[in-house]
Amino acid sequence: MGKTTHLSIRTDKTLHDKLQYAAAYEGRSMSGQIMYLIQTCIREFEKEHGPIPAEDNQ
Repeated sequence: MGKTTHLSIRTDKTLHDKLQYAAAYEGRSMSGQIMYLIQTCIREFEKEHGPIPAEDNQ
């Protein structure tokens, strides 16, 4: 993975707390858990629809 970018989301406290619990259970930080979920989502999408083309945003 090359450069990193920042992603900010808003959520209610209940969802935040449940995500924090799930992350701790899996031994991940919340950021690590979110990255895991995003990567899993992309893998599943690409498995069904084919590779998503990478764009060079330089």
